Amino acid sequence: MNRRDFSALCIQDSFNKRLRIEDYRGNISSMIYYIKRELDKHQLEKVIIKSRYEQVQSWLQHGYRLEATIPSYFNGSTAYLMTFYESQERQVHNHYAKENNLLQKVQLLPLKCPETLLSPYKLRKAIKSDAKQLVTLYKTVFTIYPSPLHDLVYVQSMLEDGTPFFIVEYEEKIVSAAAAEINTLYNNAELTDCATLPSHRSLGLMKHLMVEIERELKKKYVYCVYTIARALSFGVNAAFHQLGYAYSGRLINNCLISTALENMNVWSKDLSTLTSES
Repeated sequence: MNRRDFSALCIQDSFNKRLRIEDYRGNISSMIYYIKRELDKHQLEKVIIKSRYEQVQSWLQHGYRLEATIPSYFNGSTAYLMTFYESQERQVHNHYAKENNLLQKVQLLPLKCPETLLSPYKLRKAIKSDAKQLVTLYKTVFTIYPSPLHDLVYVQSMLEDGTPFFIVEYEEKIVSAAAAEINTLYNNAELTDCATLPSHRSLGLMKHLMVEIERELKKKYVYCVYTIARALSFGVNAAFHQLGYAYSGRLINNCLISTALENMNVWSKDLSTLTSES
């Protein structure tokens, strides 16, 4: 088939053995042929497509399945995350029942904004000179991570390009951090790179970081915000739920974190509904 009857923004993620299609237009049958060729060529195991509503049925007819949604992703329109698995092993639901039980417990928690950050903890925007400490933080928390946060140059570039990146310090040492990856084409942001040292967890530090990042995003007129959280992490999922994020699905064996492929819960929030004081 001729590739000229469709166009697509594809990201080949060899590290996680995935093909991500962030957007597309044109002939879906031709895309199916192209996707199959890419899977075989690069020995990939999973495809994730951000589809608009009008094409969901077409993907279902080709054996794809809906795993999650991101409301308002496309400048106000929902993104439907359609997936396809090349290998049987990749689509096995590891810990699915345990993750469902954890999610149910999380969703029973009351919504709760963070209280005043207690001294000696200090929250501020990260700067380039924080890069070395941030790399140390991420190496401590994650043995393996989907993006190269163990690379000093990569982290420095994030801090230089204006990425909303905030940290919490304890006695001048970074103990918690989070960032937002902004999509300027569709005016949305993914909250990502969330990490807290084990000895400083259960103090609500991540909630403080999320609230500060939300304020920064609203200043930039970015209102659709979402995140994917490790489905077996009670603390991270609880933090997003209590800040008013809505659960909208789970991505199976989505990415390598620490030592294995992990299922990831999708959470999203509409910042335009918040008051300026929120």
